Amino acid sequence: MLSALTTDFYELAMAQGYFLKKHNPRVVFDMFYRTNPFNGGYLIFTGLEELLTKLEEFSFSSDDIEYLRGLGSFDPSFLEFLKTYRFKGDIYAFDEGTPVFPGEPLIRVETDLIDAQLIETILLNTINFQSLIATKASRMVQATKGRGAIMEFGLRRAQGEDGGHSAARASFIGGTKVTSNTFAGKKYGIPVAGTMAHSWIMSFDSEVEAFRAFADLYPDNAIFLIDTYDTLTSGIESAITVGLEMKKKGKKIGVRIDSGDLSYLSKAVRRKLDEAGLTDATITISNDLTEEIILNLVNDGAPIDSWGIGTHLVTGGNQASLNGVYKLAAKEEDGVFIPTLKVSSSYEKTTNPGIKQVYRFYDEFGSALADLITLADEKLEEGVNIPFYHPFSTQDFFIMKKKNYTRFKAMLTKKMEGGKRLYKEINIREIQRRSAELLTEFDKSYKRQINPHIYKVSLSSHLRELKTKLIMEARIESEEEK
Repeated sequence: MLSALTTDFYELAMAQGYFLKKHNPRVVFDMFYRTNPFNGGYLIFTGLEELLTKLEEFSFSSDDIEYLRGLGSFDPSFLEFLKTYRFKGDIYAFDEGTPVFPGEPLIRVETDLIDAQLIETILLNTINFQSLIATKASRMVQATKGRGAIMEFGLRRAQGEDGGHSAARASFIGGTKVTSNTFAGKKYGIPVAGTMAHSWIMSFDSEVEAFRAFADLYPDNAIFLIDTYDTLTSGIESAITVGLEMKKKGKKIGVRIDSGDLSYLSKAVRRKLDEAGLTDATITISNDLTEEIILNLVNDGAPIDSWGIGTHLVTGGNQASLNGVYKLAAKEEDGVFIPTLKVSSSYEKTTNPGIKQVYRFYDEFGSALADLITLADEKLEEGVNIPFYHPFSTQDFFIMKKKNYTRFKAMLTKKMEGGKRLYKEINIREIQRRSAELLTEFDKSYKRQINPHIYKVSLSSHLRELKTKLIMEARIESEEEK
């Protein structure tokens, strides 16, 4: 069971306040993020299936209660309440693996205030990190332009053990093919792979001996690391010697390059392999690869069959976290949900009020056109012109003309009711397949590595009117209080 102590202390402090003050109405919280990571054009929504499992397990053990009692900060009656606490809310969310965009409510939580507050940290921790890493993996896969599979080799560079496991899962959803993380392979069903380190070669008297021993042990996975001493002399020549021996046995080899000028070396190695008759030998490269390096190598025509990536994949590289947040959107008063919003002098930090839905619009070819955030009780009519209002401007809008779209789809669906998952956990391979398929719905301009086109996320006229009204009321009240 997951300890409900996996939360920020102030969540418990607020929860106790709500409990002691008997202030625990039904509420609606939204999880969303504000800007795309890596200066990219999209995010791969990831972590949902694990989150649902965590929420079903989220509870306080007797040891947890005793620890809290020892802090001297909590009333005995609140601790008694926590003894039987289990999450009992409803969860609406996008399907895991879906490409999503800033400002959209990716998860909607409907429950009581204490319940919603206690799960905030674990929700953000799970979704923010896994979505970040899945997106990084997706960008790297896009950078290969279909030329070779990406292998995730990042456990030793990840942010701790759990970070390594979560990163392996998220990377696979983002499009990697295998992981070096054996535990993640067992836990998530991800294919595992790995060959040798430089220490293997160094432990033998020669590279030929090292390669020959490895090939004898693993004839169907004989990939030789050729840059221990000199890639283009002893390394590749030793690999060719053993490769020709394996060819006579009906086996093929591969080589891996982990340092140096990867474009120059891969081309030179390819020539030597081909000249020796090892045309079916494969080339894998590694060494702190980023999506920019991958793209440069692909554009340079480097003959690479697979990519081993660790550090910059599992850590997020140049961006360490996703700016996902969790905000109150509505609260119940006298049996009616009242919309709420956070008003900020920075307009992009002013939240969208009320219980919401997101619709994705498609053209006749199945390509995604734009997303519309609406109030959940709005009924969209097909075959009519629909105004799309800019999320941060009260003036900017465009009309989604009926001739331009053929259908729209509600993106938030119910995943959990009363704290119980409504379906069996989805296999990670299915999530990966679905994610790749959904990404093809978007024009390549949204997936560019540099300066991607901005996908439009807009507000419906009803939501825009509600937001404008609440902002005006809040500002008038603020002025009157001065």
